[in-house]
Amino acid sequence: MKAIADVCIIPLGVGASVSREVTECERILRESGLKTKLHAYGTNVEGEWDEVMAAVKRCHERLHEMGVPRISTNIRIGTRIDKPQTMEDKIRKVEQALSGADQSRRPARASSASGPRPRRSST
Repeated sequence: MKAIADVCIIPLGVGASVSREVTECERILRESGLKTKLHAYGTNVEGEWDEVMAAVKRCHERLHEMGVPRISTNIRIGTRIDKPQTMEDKIRKVEQALSGADQSRRPARASSASGPRPRRSST
């Protein structure tokens, strides 16, 4: 099953700077053959579910080998079976909407001119 994951691996107990550990994890993710995109607070990883999870596991193993006593990882994963989708597809869709290229498919906005909302009863 294809997955797109947003992975944030947080080494704990190594001080304020974690660039050494982040660099090592990024190297592991790139060498895994998965599609990756580094961003300010993590990395997007695209590929087969098991391969993505195996790469995250290798990051944990390597950081522990480097002496990191504790690691906390946040992962958000998206999968879909109705159509193939890449990270680029998702970004392109939003950029098209921002540029106005997708105006015809935008839902109508609710108007605030309809007056104030009804108040809820306090009883």
